[in-house]
Amino acid sequence: MDIWDVKDDEFDDWLIESLKTYKDLYVYQLDHPTRVLEWTSGKTICVAGFGPDRNEILELHLPPKLFADENKGLCAERDFKVVHGGFTDGPVHCLRHIQGTRCVVTNNGRSSSLQVWDVGDDESDVFRRTSSIEGAAPLAGQAAGERGSQVAAGPSPQPCVLHGALLGHVQLSQLASGDACYTLETDSSEPLSALQFVSPWVFLACCRNGNLFAVDTRSPSLPPPTPVPPPPEDSTDPVHWGMHATAGTDVAGCRVARLSSGAEVVVSDLRNPGGPARRALLDVPADGSAGDHLRVSWAPALEDCLAVSGFDGGVQVFSVSTWGPEAREQRALFQHRGHSVLPSERSAPVRTTAHAWHPDRPRTLLSAATDGSVHVWDWVHPGAAQD
Repeated sequence: MDIWDVKDDEFDDWLIESLKTYKDLYVYQLDHPTRVLEWTSGKTICVAGFGPDRNEILELHLPPKLFADENKGLCAERDFKVVHGGFTDGPVHCLRHIQGTRCVVTNNGRSSSLQVWDVGDDESDVFRRTSSIEGAAPLAGQAAGERGSQVAAGPSPQPCVLHGALLGHVQLSQLASGDACYTLETDSSEPLSALQFVSPWVFLACCRNGNLFAVDTRSPSLPPPTPVPPPPEDSTDPVHWGMHATAGTDVAGCRVARLSSGAEVVVSDLRNPGGPARRALLDVPADGSAGDHLRVSWAPALEDCLAVSGFDGGVQVFSVSTWGPEAREQRALFQHRGHSVLPSERSAPVRTTAHAWHPDRPRTLLSAATDGSVHVWDWVHPGAAQD
């Protein structure tokens, strides 16, 4: 659906503002909300529901009109299209595409096991579950919300996947056989919030308490952690952290952003992970309820920009270029408010569940929310917006 076709007096002001602040904006309505947005190509994404039982898993083609940079008015195709689909037996809390294949790996958030899916091709439009990969058994007393695995796709020539729910359960498994080819040697029971490869051999593991580990798979030993700065003395609310790192060929130049449920961001440099960091207190409505929807991600094609979501119905884009070592309040460079202002059948407040930058287009993002809406939008830098 094209956003400009929607008619409702309640968001007229926002619609007028959007004419200046968006180059493109399209919306799609899922039957059930998703918390995963995973690129399978430059024009297709995977989504999946996270309801307690049976859920759809879909590959969507983005509106062709989005990519018609020239003669856009001559392109009539402005809708999302389902190109492949299927059903899961339970929720999907994590989904990763295996680069160079037509496979995705999912986790249901309830156990450490992974499900491997064939997305389909030109001859079949059906998702097909092909195998499973077993993870470590949960520890006695391990909370239910800490049993789901974090997942990262391995960039090595042989398809593999890194996964684990706890730091001491991290392992690298071959996609074809499910056999573990690497296991991190530690008995730590710290719950994980994110895993990410930054080179074929090195991955980052971020724990919910903010501790960051840069691990080389050529060594099974656990390096010392890079902790986050201590919270303010008057802070009483429990805080958990998420993480995302910049991509590139130079591991030493990799920058890592850690985002807390209290809306603090800490940016570290892997060349000196324990050295001075850039910090910020984000001007977002942080009430501690972001939960598992908390997301932070670096723009892959826009220098010094990152996006955050999960605090409300918006996605906020920030520039880190002026941040310093002291945590000062920072306002968003741009904010997408479409999920919270567009008409919805839900009476409860809408919260964003996921967002993802386009891998090549500098200012194109996808976002999803608890009302089942999926938006793709290309924002205009405020300095370039017309008055």
